[in-house]
Amino acid sequence: MAANAAYPIIDADIHNEQEDRALLPYLPEPWRSRVAGSGIGYAMSGYWSPVGVMRKDALPPNGARAGSVPELIVEQLIEPFQVEAAVLTGVVYNISTTHDPDYAAAICSAYNDYVAHEWLGKHPSFKAAIAVSTLDPELAAREIDRLAGHPGFVEVIISSAARFPLGQRYYHPIYAACERAGLPLAVHPGAEGGGLSTAPTAAGYPSRYLEWHTNLSQMFMAHLVSFVCEGVFVKFPGLKLVLVEGGVAWLAPLLWRLDKNYKALRSTVPWLTRLPSEYVRDHCYLTTQPIEEPDNPQHLADLFNMMDAENMLLYSSDYPHWDFDAPDKILRKLKPEARRKVFYDNARQLYRLG
Repeated sequence: MAANAAYPIIDADIHNEQEDRALLPYLPEPWRSRVAGSGIGYAMSGYWSPVGVMRKDALPPNGARAGSVPELIVEQLIEPFQVEAAVLTGVVYNISTTHDPDYAAAICSAYNDYVAHEWLGKHPSFKAAIAVSTLDPELAAREIDRLAGHPGFVEVIISSAARFPLGQRYYHPIYAACERAGLPLAVHPGAEGGGLSTAPTAAGYPSRYLEWHTNLSQMFMAHLVSFVCEGVFVKFPGLKLVLVEGGVAWLAPLLWRLDKNYKALRSTVPWLTRLPSEYVRDHCYLTTQPIEEPDNPQHLADLFNMMDAENMLLYSSDYPHWDFDAPDKILRKLKPEARRKVFYDNARQLYRLG
């Protein structure tokens, strides 16, 4: 998007990072000593990429982690593309792949305080997601309640790397807290590895990063069907769900299949009174990165028409990752009114930004 664009941009997925020691002032004992001695200890996926995960130009000159210097994000993303609001999603959601629910909750709470004190005031565009762990939904709900009403936090974020499908009632305290706070829930791909969560594909654990990255959509399909069939949107009619960084093209055929099967099997989900696709259209959003853009742009246009894309998509850059999508490089064939919805209006309404 050129600097003289007719409207600004809202970016729904920017991965701010931090050195582990940055959380120490916000951690109580015994967790402070644990992190000081051995770091946070995320359970990462273990899938190696020859290009790494980060843009090379996003690495700060001081050797810090990419995404850890607010001024560099402003220089490379906020100012060049007129980003009015940038939702900081972090990486702390990966803590849900540990075993200790108390430790995971403490890390999330410390991270949220760190972001509130050391990021949200750095630039007027910065907004943030409240990171919570799915290991103990009651602790997660308590964290959401603690931060509810803080103007800088515009959503709650959890990992897709869960121990069972996210619609199940075990997780419902999180969704109740989101509804109380008026905050959407974002689900982001997590680092499924080491047997600490369910496998990232229906067939198990793949061998290589290419497989893992290509198959990310499988986790989102399973979780979305679970949200619908478990009646989450019936029980929590005010809840909005954002599926972050899981692709887009899979949604239409999934909903066709789900609607078709529902017609024959509706007795198994008696709480649903409408077609599953109607709940999804009323409650769900998907972020654009990584958008599937075929060589023939008409194919994408046809797909978008099948899924009401202009009302369900939120632009996301995924900065500072290697597959970053600049707003002036994607979806250039969209009609101007649809493009404005995807890049600005939908997120402005969802996050209540004016």
